[in-house]
Amino acid sequence: MSIKEELSNLKKEIPSGVRLALVSKFQSNEAIMEAYQAGHRLFAESRPQEFEKKAESLPDDIEWHFIGHLQSNKIKMVVPHATLIHSVDTEKLLYEIEDFCKKNGLKTKVLLEIHVAREETKQGFTMDEAEELLEKLREHPLECVTLAGIMGMASLTDDTVEIQREFSLLYSFYARMKQRHLQWPEFKELSMGMSQDYKYAIRLGSTILRIGSKVFGQRPEQ
Repeated sequence: MSIKEELSNLKKEIPSGVRLALVSKFQSNEAIMEAYQAGHRLFAESRPQEFEKKAESLPDDIEWHFIGHLQSNKIKMVVPHATLIHSVDTEKLLYEIEDFCKKNGLKTKVLLEIHVAREETKQGFTMDEAEELLEKLREHPLECVTLAGIMGMASLTDDTVEIQREFSLLYSFYARMKQRHLQWPEFKELSMGMSQDYKYAIRLGSTILRIGSKVFGQRPEQ
């Protein structure tokens, strides 16, 4: 099936209130434009240089999200173009993004990445660390960065019970923090669910899905 057909079929499965961030990592501008011409406007990238190049060369009305690990020296490539950064995984990175925005007269929105998966290699805050940071931000709010919610990834496993357990943990934490921090109306996003597990993510409260290969096919080798 074509990208347009795959995208159309996928969108039939996604309820209103859940957004699709179409992951275009390693995809050509032509492939992205096929989805764009089918009416899709929200795309996600995970490599800063590729992200910057695509954001500068593709239509201005695309909403770009950044979902990859972000190093301090790459902030300048990402923040000017990103409507939402899903992957803030340390307190240091959060404050570096705030400093960059202050110096450059910018504003952006971010999600805190929460680590619930089995893999040690995945980044992110523990729930206790994130809760502590949220309390700090309640006392000392940021000026240029808006905290819009949390992001998480389930373990890469065929164990669907484990995947659902991890998504349930993410949703419970998100709902508790949302209730506690009612003074932040923008704290409303729970980014979870990819091509292999999005159906569970929808069922368990995701507001943003990060899906690429289901629409584009397997990524080209780089």
